[in-house]
Amino acid sequence: MQTDATNEKKAGILPSLEDLLFYTIAEGQEKIPAHKFTTALKATGLLTGDPRLKECMEMLKVTMKTTSDGALDRHLFKKCVQSNIVLLTQAFRKKFVIPDFKSFTSHIDQIYESAKSLSGGQVADYIPQLAKFSSNLWGVALCTVDGQRYTAGETKVPFCLQSCVKPLKYAIAVHDHGTEYVHRFIGKEPSGLRFNKLFLNEEDKPHNPMVNAGAIVCTSLLKQGVSNAEKFDYVMNFMNKLAGNEYVGFSNATFQSERLSGDRNFAIGYYLKEKKCFPEGTDMISILDLYFQLCSIEVTCESASVMAATLANGGFCPITGERVLNPEAVRDTLSLMHSCGMYDFSGQFAFHVGLPAKSGVSGGILLVVPNVMGIMCWSPPLDKLGNSVRGIQFCTDLVQLCNFHNYDNLRHFAKKLDPRREGGDQRQNLEPLDYTSLQKELALTDNVWKKVCPSETDEDNSTTVVYRKESVAERN
Repeated sequence: MQTDATNEKKAGILPSLEDLLFYTIAEGQEKIPAHKFTTALKATGLLTGDPRLKECMEMLKVTMKTTSDGALDRHLFKKCVQSNIVLLTQAFRKKFVIPDFKSFTSHIDQIYESAKSLSGGQVADYIPQLAKFSSNLWGVALCTVDGQRYTAGETKVPFCLQSCVKPLKYAIAVHDHGTEYVHRFIGKEPSGLRFNKLFLNEEDKPHNPMVNAGAIVCTSLLKQGVSNAEKFDYVMNFMNKLAGNEYVGFSNATFQSERLSGDRNFAIGYYLKEKKCFPEGTDMISILDLYFQLCSIEVTCESASVMAATLANGGFCPITGERVLNPEAVRDTLSLMHSCGMYDFSGQFAFHVGLPAKSGVSGGILLVVPNVMGIMCWSPPLDKLGNSVRGIQFCTDLVQLCNFHNYDNLRHFAKKLDPRREGGDQRQNLEPLDYTSLQKELALTDNVWKKVCPSETDEDNSTTVVYRKESVAERN
């Protein structure tokens, strides 16, 4: 038995997604200027450089060479967008996790500017290379689970991950070995002590992988049995996948600087060795070298926001669609970021912000809003607990404005904005839509599209197809 949707499609009532998208953007005009299309695209949060839109952008570039007025008629438009039509339709019909992205980012701008005015804190100087950064640097980048992007401030300046790498290498370890194996060597509890203390729990294990002792042991679990060079390449490959192949580099100057000034970490290493905290056969000095190297991995706010978004998206990179981490690794990583990620401020941060995050002495805060977005805040001046002054303020203001706190009630917390809603409707379907289901949803939910020209009785030989939107009420 044929469905109503099938019958309506055969009758010419259901247009293609390409036609729907053309009419949405054209707003009654016969052509769409190319610049109007790209401007409208950016307003949805998608970048023209998004790897998922590669075919569309390449075809648009080629097509523009064949037109004299820089505009696309329906045929040329369809030719440009057909390879990426589902993604583009979701974007323009506000089917992304943040439907009104332009409005949301205007709030982000306000929060960014408010934090920018702060002047407190000190740039870390115990690692000489970090002391060279200006205290005025301040950048915020976000990436949603649908790949919507936004930046404010100095978001292209490379900086070292430092402790922000700890949850990422823990995630890799759990992805490779499983939770049970990793936690034979490392605990899961907040320590209540400074991150670089020589102290273990009652089982003679580091308290958690977010303190230095736990991160050093975690480093020893990565790619065991191969050289440091192979281990480093392996981790860098993972980092590139997490970042969707955006900028990931390495600062040799910071690595050398850390190694020369890392007496406390060497002391922790020897203490861990004495307590037999490492897997059997571990070369502790070699592991410390790798530990310093991983802390010296460079990112930008933009690339790190994609890393955070990959965690927010259950281990799938939003801009490549590749599964990088398994669900177990993501779940455990976010749990420990929530309870242990912000040094001695972790409890306060969990209380006031209620989101998984990890800070580093370079001034970064990697923030995850599960199932929504990832954010990287970066500003070198730190408070007395080692967290970015501006970054903490940004995270606090964000959660005061939006109902992103883990325990905000989505139904009854009316005083906060819910960027996930448009017109009061919560996004119901978090799964990617295919062509047919999206076509049916857009064309049949509230209205239908009637084919009015050419009809079967038309003597006109024109090949132009015109659709008119009718409400369901009009048809009854």
